Amino acid sequence: MANAKKSGLGGLGGNGGGLGALFDSQGLDTTIATNDSVRDLAVDKIVANPFQPRHVFDQDALQDLAASIKENGVLQPVIVRHNPNDNAQYELLAGERRWRASQLAGMTEVPAIVRKLDDDQMLQAAILENLQREDLTPLEEAQAYRDMMDALKLTQEQVAKRLGKARSAVANFLRLLNLPDEVKDLLNAGELSMGQARTLLGLRNKRRIVPVAKRAIAEGMTVRQLEQLVNKLNEQSDPTSKGADEPSAYLKATTAALEDKFGTKVNVTRNRKGAGKIEIAYLSDDDLNRIFDVLGISFDED
Repeated sequence: MANAKKSGLGGLGGNGGGLGALFDSQGLDTTIATNDSVRDLAVDKIVANPFQPRHVFDQDALQDLAASIKENGVLQPVIVRHNPNDNAQYELLAGERRWRASQLAGMTEVPAIVRKLDDDQMLQAAILENLQREDLTPLEEAQAYRDMMDALKLTQEQVAKRLGKARSAVANFLRLLNLPDEVKDLLNAGELSMGQARTLLGLRNKRRIVPVAKRAIAEGMTVRQLEQLVNKLNEQSDPTSKGADEPSAYLKATTAALEDKFGTKVNVTRNRKGAGKIEIAYLSDDDLNRIFDVLGISFDED
């Protein structure tokens, strides 16, 4: 069987870093051990992971995989658990593409390994396997990070560490979730790049994000051109900044350091008298509490 390519987040198996290590750390071992019992299960007795957020699959890629399965069979077992509500049925932990392609190939059975997993582990597996996809859009990746943080009770820093990514990279994806829905659609459709989307978040007047996004697409703006437009519009919206120079190197470095510290978008402004303000963006109450933790602030709830 033709194996799916590994994404930049790492494969599912092995004991190294990346996604495989995160599966292992959550007790979701997807490697095949020599003592694993492989059995043939009827494809119609298997259903998708009920917690899997992904419902759309590349049909051309599935057809290619189905053709390979017809010729070579399914060489790598899928991993399942018994359906807790129907012991005659099984739910997928890993291998949904193989299972779907096997159906297209007309296979009646697939090799499978049955594991004992609870609902929490199945939810975690759905999130992690979703992250392994190569064709993730920036927003899908951002949502997967958010789901990981919520489901596994992880901070941005912990997610970044487990996936071998910089915290700032994870934070940059999470910021995309603050975009208006209309701009999210443009990003998902590939009409806007992630760099352009991040630049739009720098607009102080958030009501301008949608029209500026459409203008950037219509005029074929580069990220740099869009940055210049955003800076110009920000100056126009703040009377104290009209005619001001570009942010100083010190202000840029300060902003970058704060964003790295808090793992979220930070806006630092200063007027001609030297006074200014610091704005720290957050995505949810949990994210706000995380920022309080970074600041060393705690509250006693009544």
